[in-house]
Amino acid sequence: MKKTAFVWDEKCFWHSGGNYAALAPVGGYVQPFVSGGLPEAPETKRRLKNLIDVSGLAEEMHLTSAAIATSEDLLRVHPKSYLDKFKELSDNSGGELGLRTPFGPGGYEIAAQSAGLVVHAVEGVMQGDYENAYALSRPPGHHCLPDWPNGFCLLANIAIAIEAAKAKGLVNRVAVLDWDVHHGNGTEAIYYDRDDVLTISIHQDRCYPQDTGAMDQIGVGKGEGTNMNIPLPAGCGHETYLEVMERLVIPRLEAFEPELIVVACGYDASSVDPLARMMCTTETFRLMTAQLMGLSSSKLAFAHEGGYSEVYVPFCGHAILEQLTGSSIRVDDPLYTRLHGQQPNQRVNDFHSEFITEMVEFFKV
Repeated sequence: MKKTAFVWDEKCFWHSGGNYAALAPVGGYVQPFVSGGLPEAPETKRRLKNLIDVSGLAEEMHLTSAAIATSEDLLRVHPKSYLDKFKELSDNSGGELGLRTPFGPGGYEIAAQSAGLVVHAVEGVMQGDYENAYALSRPPGHHCLPDWPNGFCLLANIAIAIEAAKAKGLVNRVAVLDWDVHHGNGTEAIYYDRDDVLTISIHQDRCYPQDTGAMDQIGVGKGEGTNMNIPLPAGCGHETYLEVMERLVIPRLEAFEPELIVVACGYDASSVDPLARMMCTTETFRLMTAQLMGLSSSKLAFAHEGGYSEVYVPFCGHAILEQLTGSSIRVDDPLYTRLHGQQPNQRVNDFHSEFITEMVEFFKV
């Protein structure tokens, strides 16, 4: 058995997010892009798939597609009224619901396919078919609330997968670690009052959404203490992210003792991403993955989220997959020397370390 599953589907590359030029709605003086639409475009994901094919890493994984998420799967998270409106627009010419979530004809089925990839990854890991799994999900999901899509996310892929696995009796305690540079507000909202799912989000403070992700938002009711926001100042790099993992994330995961960790795997904390101002490299993502793999009591599934550098995202994803598979195949990061040389200096890292110490004391980890 190949230990790592790579779950993907060509249809996910066909999701269309037109009517925008970057983040500005087209119209008036905003000229459309020639190939245009939102920064959430297919090439970052397609080029990751192409890279694993060219490097040979694909041969060391189990590559598969999956069935689309069923209506029953979706209704565990999203109300029927939202799904009906989404389907109605999708069956016609497409449209937009929520904020920055346009889609074309057939967008409903493509989003359900994306969720289905994550459902398969989670179920395959929990059933013992795979040691770990990576779902190349598109459109992403971590900003989507039950009845309000947001920030390129049309369905809450990870929550849909968790609830599907729970319904089949495959898992009880789950942790979601979101290291996308933007706050995982959708996943947080879904589990904010529950104690069976721990949600952790490492994000650039007030980047997106600007009004969510504060450290003191720790959950309510039964869920109090099971939501952990780690808002970081812009400019944090490799050393700070690894310190956050070591001093905050890993101890919290160990205390919670999840059977499964689902990583909301965005690459937009990289140094060259156009939508954020963090300074991570491929090695940051590789070593954060290694830290999680050191938690032998928890199984791992990854769901692809953000990351908007068409050149760099594939190398970040490949580094994670190298780590998950234990492969000897290595693809050199063409920007590593430059980006490593531009990391924050010791004085800046010390400042960030003091901030992390304040969070350690706040969360009592």
